[in-house]
Amino acid sequence: MKRSWSPLGTIGGTILLLLRVLRHLPTLPRQIPRLVDQCFQIGWSTVPIIVILSFFIGAVLALQTGDSMRGFGGFKVFIGSIVGLSLAKELGPVMGAFLLVGRVGSAMTAELASMKVYQEVDALKTMNIPAERILVLPRIAAVVLMMPLLTAIAIVVGWVGGATVAEYVGFIELSPDIYWRSLRETVNFDIFLDGLIKGELFGIFIVLLCCHTGLSTSGGPREIGGAVTKAVVISMIFILIADYFITRVLL
Repeated sequence: MKRSWSPLGTIGGTILLLLRVLRHLPTLPRQIPRLVDQCFQIGWSTVPIIVILSFFIGAVLALQTGDSMRGFGGFKVFIGSIVGLSLAKELGPVMGAFLLVGRVGSAMTAELASMKVYQEVDALKTMNIPAERILVLPRIAAVVLMMPLLTAIAIVVGWVGGATVAEYVGFIELSPDIYWRSLRETVNFDIFLDGLIKGELFGIFIVLLCCHTGLSTSGGPREIGGAVTKAVVISMIFILIADYFITRVLL
């Protein structure tokens, strides 16, 4: 009989997985090739889609803000502030986390679920090789290294997209100097750092949840697709809920 999904069981399993992974942390220096490979999978291969989406998110945000401020005269000079704050505090880290789920988390879950279904994980246990050491630890370390970089790229590219629209769209025609001055006056390093912290926390949980879901998959090949769907849906729900509580703490 197929077991129903338990939120508390999933959260508890994810926390226990983290604790087991931390036990193998001293072995990380001997796994540099795996770490580099995961950094490439999580970081470099995700950059193009983040750049494209971030640019147009910033562009649309500036366009909507400029249109809303048409009747307020000089208020359009605050477009830089609005775009800067929105991307640094919310849109950058949340959008980066969603892209991580869709681009990396789903593939990670499918790979580990396949290994579990086809008994490759059991073969590792037979050889006394913990799956947490070679399958999970490099992925966690890679997301810790790469997620702040991906979040920073999302934020900065979004700012550039907003500046491009603010300068070249006819009914806005805002000087780049004014746009960037307004942004710098509003967005300081602490605000930028808050966005990086959010992205880091989101990334760690996403990888842990996807690894836990993949390694706990049982049954036949049909269950692999269900595991991927489960991991993606739970991750997105968590991101939105956790965003509220993290924001409260950072405020």
